[in-house]
Amino acid sequence: MVKLGVSLPQFSQFSPGPDVIAAARAIEEIGYDSLWVFERVLVPEDQSGPHGLYGVPGLPWPDLYRGVSDALITLATAAAVTERIELATGVLVVPLHLPMRLARELATLDAASGGRLTAGLGTGWSPDEFAATASVPLTERGRSLDDFLDIAAAVWGPNPVSFATKRYEVSAADIGPKPAHRIPILLGAGPGSHRALKRVVDRADGWVASGVTPEQVVATLGRLRELAEQAGRETPIGCTVQIAVLSVTPQPLEPRQPLAASISQLVDDVAAFAEAGADHIYLTLPAGARDVKELTDNAAQLHQGVRAAGI
Repeated sequence: MVKLGVSLPQFSQFSPGPDVIAAARAIEEIGYDSLWVFERVLVPEDQSGPHGLYGVPGLPWPDLYRGVSDALITLATAAAVTERIELATGVLVVPLHLPMRLARELATLDAASGGRLTAGLGTGWSPDEFAATASVPLTERGRSLDDFLDIAAAVWGPNPVSFATKRYEVSAADIGPKPAHRIPILLGAGPGSHRALKRVVDRADGWVASGVTPEQVVATLGRLRELAEQAGRETPIGCTVQIAVLSVTPQPLEPRQPLAASISQLVDDVAAFAEAGADHIYLTLPAGARDVKELTDNAAQLHQGVRAAGI
């Protein structure tokens, strides 16, 4: 049975406090397996050229990205009011953070939640976000992710901790707290990016995908298996898929519009990605809800539909 998750309400129509608390409690009670957060720090007014969404010239950023609440604070809020449900990032843009500080924040969150954290990580794409907060230039984002993975492995391991990268060094020091369990690492990777897919094989527990089709999932998992065989990897590679939803309609749309769906269509989408090989699927239901009641109503209907279908 596929694991099923829902994003937490980080958008400006929700309160970062009461609405996150209410949604987290309700989604856990419904029976979902996981709660997810994502990271956006700004929306540029100039969206021309490389400033467009995903770096596509002139592609507009969604208005929903204006005023997104902090990912880790949102997840910590949810952790404090839940007991069972997994907590995950999908994804944190690693180069926007100081690496040891991020490693300690993730370790603290895992320890505080009793070992419920999964770290979904990515390299980012926005030159505006990098100019505002990153410690490295956009051109070095892949190296920054590799450095973080090295530093996190040391910080999360036994004391005394030591590491050395191009920018950071610790000779020997006690660093804590330690995670309550081995934090699983998921890495984002475009289906056509050999380097990113190789990093998944070499350094992660699984691949976290967004903006993909079931056919792309099938093909990419096949490529990941090939790379794993070449590398001599024996442990399986997990596959988590985000289904982006910007609105939920009470009846099926004819014809279907991008990022808009009925509950029945979303159930079909979950089934298609599960058939393609995803073992964990989460949906951005808050983006299609006006308030927490609508979010939790949609979440309850979706969960019932997916489990009734035996997915």
